Amino acid sequence: MMHYDYYGATGSIWGLLLNIILILLVVWVAVTLLNRSNFVGSGNNERLARVEKDVEDIKKMVQDIKEKLDEI
Repeated sequence: MMHYDYYGATGSIWGLLLNIILILLVVWVAVTLLNRSNFVGSGNNERLARVEKDVEDIKKMVQDIKEKLDEI
């Protein structure tokens, strides 16, 4: 019969350390992938600031076009 104790099925502290290292590796990979995909708030804030600036530029261009059409 297999003995399962605090350290898991391996029965040693090395098995526990290996499990912890694997969990940390998976978390690190997930965080890295999320950062690269700009899912984190800082990337979205920068993108939002660029979109807001573009919207303001478009509003200004539309206003200029409207004024030129009124002159004609």
